Amino acid sequence: MEVKSTTKFVRLSPKKARDVAREIQGLPVSTALDILAFTPKKAAYYINKTLKTAIADAENNFALDADTLIVKEAVIGAGPSLKRFKPRARGSAGGILKRTSHVFITLAEAPEEEAKQKRVHVSAKA
Repeated sequence: MEVKSTTKFVRLSPKKARDVAREIQGLPVSTALDILAFTPKKAAYYINKTLKTAIADAENNFALDADTLIVKEAVIGAGPSLKRFKPRARGSAGGILKRTSHVFITLAEAPEEEAKQKRVHVSAKA
């Protein structure tokens, strides 16, 4: 069973958000939440929020246990860009793109053995 959650039009550069999303892909949900809680980046807040929404959907709508879930996919897509200008010399103007992102998170149930191995492996690194 897969559970998907989306947050759209986040005022955040997709390039910067992808670095954070890459860190949690394939990890158990509890480990991913811990990593995001201690990541000092703006993207971590929005990805954490989307992940918690996906967990709540899994528990309430599909009766899945949060302990058995892993982050199957964490994808950051580019949203529309806000176009602004900055005045330059001699009356000209330089363009500025204020980029937005779409956050897509997919959770899946992990086999019990695999979930335990990942949890032990990640905690051994720290």
